[in-house]
Amino acid sequence: MWIAIVDDLAEERALLKERLSRLLGLRGAEAELLEFESGESFLSAEKERRFTAAFLDIYMDGMSGMDAAKELRKTDTDCLLIFTTTSTDHALEGFQVRALHYLVKPFGDAELSALLDEMLAKLPRQEPVLTVKVSGSDVRLHYRDIISAEHFAHMINIRTTAEKTLATRQSFKVFTEPLKKDVRFFVCGRGVIVKKNRQNPAAPPENDRICGKIPSIFICGMPLTEPGKRAIVKSIKRQRRRHVPAAAMQQREAHMVQELRYGPPGYRF
Repeated sequence: MWIAIVDDLAEERALLKERLSRLLGLRGAEAELLEFESGESFLSAEKERRFTAAFLDIYMDGMSGMDAAKELRKTDTDCLLIFTTTSTDHALEGFQVRALHYLVKPFGDAELSALLDEMLAKLPRQEPVLTVKVSGSDVRLHYRDIISAEHFAHMINIRTTAEKTLATRQSFKVFTEPLKKDVRFFVCGRGVIVKKNRQNPAAPPENDRICGKIPSIFICGMPLTEPGKRAIVKSIKRQRRRHVPAAAMQQREAHMVQELRYGPPGYRF
């Protein structure tokens, strides 16, 4: 998505750009952030591309942010408008141009974060992206392409749907922070995160008979290392024992040990 930052003060634009980049990154949202020093330059650029959202300072030299918004609405009714201002005197005019929100300066990260959550909820869902450094280069991974990751020997080994393992050096806490915000991912034990409920066509049909309607987790692709296996087994036993009848748990554990031992295309617990 394309986001415009319109403010006649360079330091204000740079600060907002840095904060937006950081907070959007934590949400796995891709965005191109473009700065404009005036309403006129913003409207000129808008003729070449449609912006998903625009942060407009109201009080600027030349065309005001409110006038720029009124002009924009003549050709674009979808752009999400956010006014950044030191006053709420223009609230009625903001309503007339269907502004999404007012940010009264100075505003904190909590308010900006809440606004971004509201803004992203109004947009068609984009597949989040995680950027990791591999062999000195930045690699962008869509969440859907991540199968599992485990932290071992100061490295995080990421299994992907391309049947590759990518190794990156960073803390497990930092790596998993954005992934944990996505309901598809589950942290089990120390240093292991997996994607939940991934269909595994290669799994034997008896899996369904054994597991029945018991909630399950798939870890597909390449086999985990021994520490990873132990962490998952320990976590599943701890979290499921309270909810699964003893007989079903014994069947599951036997099946789990068999699959971990022989390493089929996927593991199901």
